[in-house]
Amino acid sequence: MSRRGLLLGAFGAAAAAATLSAGTTPAVADVAKKPWKPVPPGKISLQLWTVREALGAPWGPGDYDTTLRAIADLGYPRVEQALGYFGRTAAQLRSFYDEIGIRATSSHDGPSSDAAALEQKLENAATLGQRYLNVPYFASGALADWQQLADTMNAEAQAAASYGIAYGYHNHAHEFTTDLGGGLTPWQVLTERLDPALVHLEADLYWVVTGGIESGDGAADPEQFAIDVIDQAPQRVRQFHVKDRHVGGDMADLGTGTIDFGRIFRAHAVEEYIVENDTPDVTPLQTAEVGYDYLRELRF
Repeated sequence: MSRRGLLLGAFGAAAAAATLSAGTTPAVADVAKKPWKPVPPGKISLQLWTVREALGAPWGPGDYDTTLRAIADLGYPRVEQALGYFGRTAAQLRSFYDEIGIRATSSHDGPSSDAAALEQKLENAATLGQRYLNVPYFASGALADWQQLADTMNAEAQAAASYGIAYGYHNHAHEFTTDLGGGLTPWQVLTERLDPALVHLEADLYWVVTGGIESGDGAADPEQFAIDVIDQAPQRVRQFHVKDRHVGGDMADLGTGTIDFGRIFRAHAVEEYIVENDTPDVTPLQTAEVGYDYLRELRF
């Protein structure tokens, strides 16, 4: 039986008896009093950027099919697209994912160049069965550029809604640290200008924490800064990128860094918990395995 088959059984022993990563086990005295819960296993996903070096050309010497089968065997029910379809059409890729038992529920795609490109992007996403589509990155020091991005996103989000696809924005740290004039940040512009009825947020917790530390606003309590960011945004946070942080600031495999994810998860539940590490600590697949196991074992 594959590891995937074994992991699809019961969640395991009660939280008080669980053997968890350092810092993730609830205090014994609290276990009897609080309904400690796991991350729902069906909501765990993997951002494929994490394993890009194992996917084959042009990223590395690996093989896409072999790597995706390995991800399925680890237990992942979902992936988030980021790097194209590796020689397949959307329909062919959907067929492959159906065969191995994985769903491509989300993707990272930038704003489209024209109406035809937008239509093709949304058709592909619908063919794959995606529920979400997120703008992955934008950087500028000009206020007008961020305002234009927000307006473009509102228009694309309206089109995406007609396909039943939720349209979002994925942050990095600079949205919290760039001064567009008078102390105004890109994050303030986006959250004020994006239509909360159309656009959601995909909060990358590593980058939110890093943005809080670098700006100084969250240096004393990075997790509370992240919670406040989520609380204060008019837009709904529907997805998390779950990425850990070493003491020095580098990205870390989940459970080996400093971020108290349980604290953030207690404050906010989301629809997807997406494992990511741009710089895997050992190998891409080991990062994927460590991340999946961490989220399966975490109780909060």
